[in-house]
Amino acid sequence: MLKKLIRKNEQTISKNLNDRKAKAQQEQLPNHIAIIMDGNGRWAKKRTLPRIAGHYEGMKIVKKITRFANELGIKTLTLYAFSTENWKRPKLEVDFLMRLPEEFLGTYLPELIEQNVRVNMMGNIESLPEHTKRAVTNAMNQTANNDGLLLNFALNYGSRDEIVQAVQKIANEVQEGKITADSISEKLLDSYLMTKDLSEPDLLIRTSGEVRLSNFMLWQLAYTELWFTDTLWPDFDESCLLEAIESFQTRIRRYGGLKGEEIN
Repeated sequence: MLKKLIRKNEQTISKNLNDRKAKAQQEQLPNHIAIIMDGNGRWAKKRTLPRIAGHYEGMKIVKKITRFANELGIKTLTLYAFSTENWKRPKLEVDFLMRLPEEFLGTYLPELIEQNVRVNMMGNIESLPEHTKRAVTNAMNQTANNDGLLLNFALNYGSRDEIVQAVQKIANEVQEGKITADSISEKLLDSYLMTKDLSEPDLLIRTSGEVRLSNFMLWQLAYTELWFTDTLWPDFDESCLLEAIESFQTRIRRYGGLKGEEIN
C-alpha cells in the first residue's frame, strides 16, 4: 500500500513538472541562463559532512540541470564553477574542486556528445592544473561541432580581471596604431571580452540566499533579469529552474525605455 502511494505521488509530481515544462515552452524562454551555484559548503555543514561532499553533490545537480535545460530548449547555460577569488580557500578544497571537471566530464561527456551539447569555458585556463586543463580542453574539442545547448563553464573566472584584460588589449592596439581612441565603443569592448561569441544572459539565477553578483559577468549582466532563491545548490532541481523561468516570463524587459502601451 505504501509503495503504491509513493509511486502515485511520484507520478503526480512528474506530471505537474511536465505540465509546467510544456507551458513554459509555449512562452518566451530565456536564450541564455547564467547560474551562480552557491551553497555547497553550507549544504554539507548542515549534514555534518566535509565541504567537499557538498561540492560533489553539487556536481550531480550540474548534470541534472544541464539535461533539463537542454530538454527545454535553452540555447546557452553558463555556470559559475570557480572564481579567481576561490584560490583563497583551503588547499584541500581547491584541489578537490580542480578534480571535479575531470570527474564530471569523464563520466558525462558521452551523454553530452549524444545530446548535441557543446562545452565551452571562459576564464584563465592557463593557470589551471594540467589535469583540469586537459579534461576541459578535451571536452571542448570533442563537442566543438555540436550545435545544441552551449554549456559554458566560468572556471578560474573573474569579471574585473576579464574587463582589465580587455582594456589592456585595446590600449595596446591603440598604442600600435591599429585602432584609434575615438573608435572605442561598447561594441568594441564587447568584442574583447571572453563572452564575445555569446549572447548576453537573459536570466541570472543565484542559489543559497545570497543577493550579490560576486564578480560575475558584471559587464554582461547590465540588463539581465535577476532571480534569487534560498535553495542551496545541491537541493536545486528542475522545479526550481522552472520557477525561475516562470518568473522571467512574467517580467517586461524595457532596456531603459518604455513599451508602446506605457508611452500613452
